[in-house]
Amino acid sequence: MIDLFVIKVGGNVIDNPALLDTFLQQFSKIQGKKILIHGGGKIATRIGDKLGIESKYVDGRRITDADTIDVVTMVYGGLVNKQLVAKLQANGCNAIGMTGADANIIPAVKRPVKEIDYGFVGDIDNDQVQSAPLKALLEANLTPVFASLTHDGKGQILNTNADTIASALAIAMSKVYNVRLIYCFEKKGVLHDAQDDNAVINLIDRQIYNELLADGVLTDGILPKLNNAFAAIESGVSEVLIGHADDVLSNTSETVAGTLIR
Repeated sequence: MIDLFVIKVGGNVIDNPALLDTFLQQFSKIQGKKILIHGGGKIATRIGDKLGIESKYVDGRRITDADTIDVVTMVYGGLVNKQLVAKLQANGCNAIGMTGADANIIPAVKRPVKEIDYGFVGDIDNDQVQSAPLKALLEANLTPVFASLTHDGKGQILNTNADTIASALAIAMSKVYNVRLIYCFEKKGVLHDAQDDNAVINLIDRQIYNELLADGVLTDGILPKLNNAFAAIESGVSEVLIGHADDVLSNTSETVAGTLIR
């Protein structure tokens, strides 16, 4: 039996008011303990543009310079986080907004400069994530809502990938609870055919994964998610699910609409 759902909502959902409202309504109906993780990159880009701060990317990854870390801190930890918390309260979910700096839950280190200087980007050591403060909040019937920000322990906020934060939190909390990590995005799950949104593969284990890989079914876009999923499972997470944001409630049950990975 799953005791805790760690749920990451994708940026395309955050950026679409109708999709977001549906997701939050469904999320609020989930029974039991749950944690939500979000980013907000497109909103940060729009606000940065208004402030005259240009967004820079390398291979799709944001370069977080001194001006940009101020913008993402304001947007992720302030605007987006507090709007989500307020909307969850309106749906009867007693949420509390957080970053990795709060209660020292997710310390990180600034990514070393190699070929590319990503700036104020944080890398997480999963062994350093603090489960005790989160357990106290969950046992008090609060729902933590994490912006994708960590800290270096020296006063510096760091921009950190939301998928990575979700995985790190799920791994840490798996020492306390049976955890299902759920990645919610705009697809219904892992697909047999990338052009057919209804061709969902409902269950994948290592053997099935290797068969799909050999048959060339899996596209480049889904491979990182699956690799992260198996890494989380190998680190103690009971199950990982990849599915559509609209199906988040059904995907906390035994009969899933998305792809369950074990």
